[in-house]
Amino acid sequence: MSTLLRLATAGSVDDGKSTLVGRLLFDSKSVLADQFDSIERVSRDRGLATADLALLTDGLRSEREQGITIDVAYRYFATANRSFILADCPGHVQYTRNTVTGASTADVVVLLVDVRHGVQEQTRRHLAVASLLRVPHVVVVVNKIDLVDFDGGVYADVAEQVQQTARGLGLADVTTVPVSALEGDNVVTASARTPWYDGPTLLELLETLSPVGDPDVEPLRFPVQLVIRPQSAADDRFRDYRGYAGQVASGSVRVGDPVTALPSGRTSTVVGIDTADGELTEAFAPQSVTLRLADDIDLARGDLLAGSDDVPVATQDVEGTLAWLSDAPLHPGARVLVKHGTRTVQAIVRTIDGVLDLDAAALVPATSLGLNDIGHVTLRLAQAVPAEQYTRSRSTGAFLVVDPQEGHTLAAGMVGDALLAHAAPVG
Repeated sequence: MSTLLRLATAGSVDDGKSTLVGRLLFDSKSVLADQFDSIERVSRDRGLATADLALLTDGLRSEREQGITIDVAYRYFATANRSFILADCPGHVQYTRNTVTGASTADVVVLLVDVRHGVQEQTRRHLAVASLLRVPHVVVVVNKIDLVDFDGGVYADVAEQVQQTARGLGLADVTTVPVSALEGDNVVTASARTPWYDGPTLLELLETLSPVGDPDVEPLRFPVQLVIRPQSAADDRFRDYRGYAGQVASGSVRVGDPVTALPSGRTSTVVGIDTADGELTEAFAPQSVTLRLADDIDLARGDLLAGSDDVPVATQDVEGTLAWLSDAPLHPGARVLVKHGTRTVQAIVRTIDGVLDLDAAALVPATSLGLNDIGHVTLRLAQAVPAEQYTRSRSTGAFLVVDPQEGHTLAAGMVGDALLAHAAPVG
């Protein structure tokens, strides 16, 4: 069975991202005949001689009319070797928030760079997002190589720009691939027009990258979403049923495993793992299951079950990185809601310690965060949550900041002091 890889695409405006995704889908034979016929008709109506493959991903009517991508579009496709879920993120700077959404669960970010323009501000912003979200793999597609006559020297210069920027943002492993999305060079099939490049095509690379997380290595983290209590069941088997439903956020759980409930600290043993299709003896991230415990522990939505051999410490003081996604700025003293796992608690912003200067790859002093800023903050929570360093756990190290009045998301947060390594020197 092929493994599933989650990938997110990003890039500056007009770098050819939608065309690349369309080419990837088309050349990997993941486009139905009627879909392609529709794209050909629209392309002819626009006076184009060939099918505009970008239309395969710019699926919303408003996107087609404007010729831009304005929302995260999710696509599923598969090859003989692997299945993929693709989050196609918009390129405009005002939609960086959507890129954070798409990259937050990705195993790999595919970032486009126009070979004629090299690294741009939005390139640096997207690399910073990939670094802060700890996306395991970053692939930079140097696109439109056909517009520089397949010049290997031009590609090498841009590839070095990418590597220098990535190193400054703490990304140690970034792969570059020269392609022409419009003509298909090195997307699915190796190009004879780039003899100076002997690396894999984009698809070959994606088929070999490892997905996020090994459930056998990561600690068990199981946020409780729902407590299932006994009802007036006619069947005696369910008269005393009590289970805790949720999704395994990381690690694995087996019948017989000792677990600890947070924030209470109570311990018990897993005696059953139930699904709609029957009982299991073992469950892995990201399966959704119901756990039965040997003891009647008072658990509620928002609590966490962890493996007793590795229990996180709950805290009311959280420092970390915020990707600010709201038009309204954030100031110290602001009262917000923090959503961590399945628990939502009140919080206050104690300090704003700085904002990331993308040009200098350094944290500089700031008294507020504006739209698309990435900054370091400290929060004081009304209740303790088992927040872990994001570098250790993407599931329990992530949180959302929510507007307490409107209920909409203000920021994506990552627990830890990763940004402080980029702090600008004082004086």
